[in-house]
Amino acid sequence: MSINIKYNKERLMKILLFPIISEKATFVYKKNKQIIFCVMRDATKLEIKAAIELFFKVKIKAVQVVNRLGKQKRSGKNIGRRKHMRHAFICLYPDQEIDFIKKGEIINDSY
Repeated sequence: MSINIKYNKERLMKILLFPIISEKATFVYKKNKQIIFCVMRDATKLEIKAAIELFFKVKIKAVQVVNRLGKQKRSGKNIGRRKHMRHAFICLYPDQEIDFIKKGEIINDSY
């Protein structure tokens, strides 16, 4: 099922903040074929899906969203809190793949 709703392209460009690349994210990718992105806190599942399809040209099976509370931190008497974050778990079809580093592309050849 494709998305027929038209979204503002400028908004879609701001929705994806960065991919989560860690050991746990790698384990989730190998087990469930899911990629984790940090997204804007007011982004909807349909907007996230449209943004991923626009940037990476892949077909998405499902999007799951998790709101994460920022850790409470203390420095002496002061108590503060880190930012709240929203993570999107992107489930891809078996024949789809997102490559963050293009194969054969030289990133920095200034050496």
